[in-house]
Amino acid sequence: MTPPLRWGLLGTARINRALIPAIRASARSRLDAVASRADDRARAYADEWQIPRAFGSYEAMLSDAAIDAVYIPLPNHLHVEWTLAAIEAGKHVLCEKPMALVPSDVDRIADAAARRGVIAAEAFMYRHHPLTSRVASLVADGAIGRLQVIRGAFTFVLTRTSDVRLVPEWGGGSLWDVGCYPVSYTRLLAGEPLEVTAQATRHPGGIDMALAGTLRFAGDVIGVFDCSFGAHFRTFVEVAGTDGVMLIETPFKPGVDASLRLTRGDSVETLVVPGEPLYVGEVEDLEAGVFDGRTPRVTLADTRGNVATLAALHEAARTGRAVSMSTA
Repeated sequence: MTPPLRWGLLGTARINRALIPAIRASARSRLDAVASRADDRARAYADEWQIPRAFGSYEAMLSDAAIDAVYIPLPNHLHVEWTLAAIEAGKHVLCEKPMALVPSDVDRIADAAARRGVIAAEAFMYRHHPLTSRVASLVADGAIGRLQVIRGAFTFVLTRTSDVRLVPEWGGGSLWDVGCYPVSYTRLLAGEPLEVTAQATRHPGGIDMALAGTLRFAGDVIGVFDCSFGAHFRTFVEVAGTDGVMLIETPFKPGVDASLRLTRGDSVETLVVPGEPLYVGEVEDLEAGVFDGRTPRVTLADTRGNVATLAALHEAARTGRAVSMSTA
């Protein structure tokens, strides 16, 4: 029998409450530990979530040989530092998005993971849901004809004035937090963009409170998206081709049973796609990489492409000029 992948949580962030049940639902994984910067906080968290072991520092958990893999839910500016530290400790890593804020840091992670013989993957959970695979297959199979336009959005009202997402130096802003989803989805369907443009509104602290961007792809395909911390909650992706349109109303957090609407001429069809709890897929994907040698669904090359695109969009919003991806 394959031994379980022994997980440690590198931090006590709110997002853990989504991943903890996923680890426990995965047949080849086991949640063994949590680490915090304070021993009492780690112990209280371990008691609350019934986690066997608690560490009073991140370093202490990384040095423990009984931990095989770590999940990193820290603020964006700490992702690279602790992903590299975990890799150097010989741990497999699942890091929350965005894994990095500049493409060269993804290169550093890829080099370190290859040298140490471990897997590092970015936690884009929607990529592992069958709904996403179905959409990509329909586009590739020509269900809507030749791809023309992809339009998406992810917005919500951020009310906490002390939220880490409002701190520019910590990788704050709507683009890194929620805009990364429609950008990732668009790239999944259209490939890497050739050029991007963007406009943003700013929070007094300097982060992009809202941003709207365009992405130009080969084959005259255009991507359009917006993201915001000030607009009412909305998520969708619309994929338009020469022969039809697909609308995905829950693209980034699909439920166990998700659906899409396919319109071709006068025909409107709702396709139901059975799935599984959202975060289980990314845990099982890391298991498959460790135990079966399977390439992660979200490769580091894919992660690098998304980080490069997001960084270029930030540059376009800052300068008011189009940014060519050949120089990004």
